[in-house]
Amino acid sequence: MLIGQASINLLANILSALLGLLSVFIFTRLFSPHDYGIYLLGAGFASVFSTFLAGWFRNLILSGHARNDGTDVRGLVVSGFLICCLAAPAAYGLGRLAGLDAIAAAAAVVLAVAVALFELTQDLVRVRLRAITAMKATLVRAVSALCLGVSVAIFAPHGFLLLASSALACLLAVLVQSRSAWRGTIVKFDSARLLAAAKQGLPLTLSLTLLAISSVTDRFVIANLVGSADAGRYIAGLDLVRQTLMMPAISVAAAFFPLAVKIHAGQGRAAVRSHLGECVELLLSVTLPACLGFAVISSHIANVVLGADFREMAAHTMPILAVAVIFQILTQQYLHASFLLSGRNSFYLINTASIIAANVILSYAFVSEYGTLGAAWARLGADVFGFFCALILSRRAFPVPMPLRRLALTMMAGLVMALTVITIDEGLHVSDLVACIVLVSAGLASYLASCWLLDISHARRRLNFCLSSLRTRLASVDAGSAT
Repeated sequence: MLIGQASINLLANILSALLGLLSVFIFTRLFSPHDYGIYLLGAGFASVFSTFLAGWFRNLILSGHARNDGTDVRGLVVSGFLICCLAAPAAYGLGRLAGLDAIAAAAAVVLAVAVALFELTQDLVRVRLRAITAMKATLVRAVSALCLGVSVAIFAPHGFLLLASSALACLLAVLVQSRSAWRGTIVKFDSARLLAAAKQGLPLTLSLTLLAISSVTDRFVIANLVGSADAGRYIAGLDLVRQTLMMPAISVAAAFFPLAVKIHAGQGRAAVRSHLGECVELLLSVTLPACLGFAVISSHIANVVLGADFREMAAHTMPILAVAVIFQILTQQYLHASFLLSGRNSFYLINTASIIAANVILSYAFVSEYGTLGAAWARLGADVFGFFCALILSRRAFPVPMPLRRLALTMMAGLVMALTVITIDEGLHVSDLVACIVLVSAGLASYLASCWLLDISHARRRLNFCLSSLRTRLASVDAGSAT
């Protein structure tokens, strides 16, 4: 079940990421830098406010709805979300203070509400392990955002209209999965339960909101210390790394988080520890080769995806940022499960605050000394610090397993893959696009061979199981046709 759910989530996110890259290619050519800049600023502000709107209910959905024991928290989620939306006028004011004009600030707030509703709907669907429905909605959102954005660019290429079209794309995606997620929901304002949910969700909400603020404000720190041009070049590489590498990890975690809650509730600590030990190996076996592979072919990726003005900076910063993503994923997509299972929600806030503090201090010191490249090293340092901080906190919450021997084998397989790609790359004399295709194929073949030899994530057992299931299905089909 874990592999099936993760595979579906991964496929959906890969297709969505590809459509996102296509959007970057198209929008940067159809929109002026001014209007596309308005869109990026508004989308960044919307990501912060949407995190605030949805963060209150993430743990409530995971801890209550995922049990599938008759507990229905949807009415509570809807009523709480409507109350949170009353903060929209204040968010509009903050958007104006942040530098957005009136129309862009209003569009950003609408986008934030739409994104929050989409994310909550996705959470309700995923915790019930309806991955196919979640995949359909993810693809509808990505396709709609692209098509509506192109329409805006053709008829009225303004940044605030691109924000509005993105909001409409989210609402269309909500409609796709509304029947599975919200059918039968009874909205009832229960002040006592809402207050309890607010107290439970406060640490996670503050933590996630601070993380979102941090991801938006660091670019302004770089702009003030180095200049807006270098900040833009840095952000282009940073966003490309994040969009590409976070997808596999989120896909795997979206499958094993709800299963961990269900196993913990039904079978106890020993069973969930065994499950998590398997999950962290699977998470690293997917994340590590993706990050290392991205790092070693960063120059080719930059030349294919980014414009000429962004390539040189991205080629220097993206390898560092790709390694940083490994620690970020292990922290947010695995160690944070400890806080969820133990109910120690305040630990989210402690861990997030420590990461932000480390990032601010290191960014100021490194950027002042080394320029924009120092920002990449600062982010790596902050993510490493956050990982060890979360690891220490997890010992006091729910001690999640760290099977070092199994993880070391995964590390070996990843390093072999990276060395193979580097060796082949030195002898290649082809275009960057062809180089990417050749190197990704060679790296994938090398890593899969290592997975089989070292039995990474029990690859042999899983493959034998898949082959056995396939034979059984084929035999049943043959038997049915014979009768």
